[in-house]
Amino acid sequence: MSVEPPSSGRPTGPPSGPLSGPSQPPSGPPSQPPPSGGGAQPPGPGPRRPWWRSGPRLAVLATVVVAAVVVAVVLSRGDGGTVRRGEIFLQAADRTGPDPFTESTAQDSSAPPATPSPNTGTAPSNEVRGVTGSAPGLYGGSRDVAACDVEKQVDYLRAAPEKNKAFASVARVEASAVPVHLRSLTPVQLRLDTRVTNHGYVDGAATSYQAVLQAGTAVLVDDRGVPRVRCACGNPLTPPVPQEGTPEQTGDSWPSYRASNVVVVVPATTVINVFVIYDDEDDGWIARERGDEGDKDRPTDRPAKPSPSVSVSTPTSPSTPTSPETSEPEPPSQPTTTEPESPGSTAPPPPDEDTTTTSQSAPTESAPPSPAL
Repeated sequence: MSVEPPSSGRPTGPPSGPLSGPSQPPSGPPSQPPPSGGGAQPPGPGPRRPWWRSGPRLAVLATVVVAAVVVAVVLSRGDGGTVRRGEIFLQAADRTGPDPFTESTAQDSSAPPATPSPNTGTAPSNEVRGVTGSAPGLYGGSRDVAACDVEKQVDYLRAAPEKNKAFASVARVEASAVPVHLRSLTPVQLRLDTRVTNHGYVDGAATSYQAVLQAGTAVLVDDRGVPRVRCACGNPLTPPVPQEGTPEQTGDSWPSYRASNVVVVVPATTVINVFVIYDDEDDGWIARERGDEGDKDRPTDRPAKPSPSVSVSTPTSPSTPTSPETSEPEPPSQPTTTEPESPGSTAPPPPDEDTTTTSQSAPTESAPPSPAL
């Protein structure tokens, strides 16, 4: 058998080099030879960061800016809406209201509204009608009955440490001192529609909004007569912030509400040891000791001026009164009315005595007859 010789163009043996598949062209640029000993070459510019990698950072920054603007414009309210600056939220005595700190601890909300004296008519919405916290008859209540269950309020907050901490931040006390703070307050009922700064609880923190509390609302007041807790919701209260212009009124409403009759409680100049409050059930007057829940209540004589007198002033800037000497309105230089000379007279008494009272005490003399409340 003859063997045909291979053609000149055909390999005569196995391929040289490693066994592998067909070679592929390199996927990248050819590698550069190492620098010669004559000197190193400067490195080229690094790769630029793709635009899409910085996009999320820009989006996050934009979100933060927008959120900051929204927070600066509105105040949070937990009933699905917002309380804007310039709003006043009306709160009825028997309603819990938005964003409660606790369940209701109110035990009595039956005090009828009183008419402040003298009535200056319709006052501009940005004027403040101040009533001194020590004025007899400013508050009401039932003998031997506390308007609020203070111990229940203590228990509610003790069982919710985060709420207790938020409450303490508004009250400006240590969280551990909240029980002592609450027990130092006196449970009474408002007898006048009263402006306050109310504080709700949302997402672990206290919010704030301007509110008017209806007469009859159960509250805890401090030793200067200023409301500090609304018992229907456990919310801490602070003095109101003056507002310019005509604020928008939202929330509840009641037939006797008149913006011109809303008052602001001004701190008494000294500590109040005894509150003289009106008992509507017995049409009588009660002397209630500071911090007492009614156990030491005793009857007392009708005060000479059973309707709290008011003085009107115009706020110049928002503030939270912390010093009675600077926050108490000046009494009128001349009384607008005189003391009634007969039982049939309806002229209200001068306001200067109530506005200068610094500490209530039970009257020791019988007062002259005065019109029925």
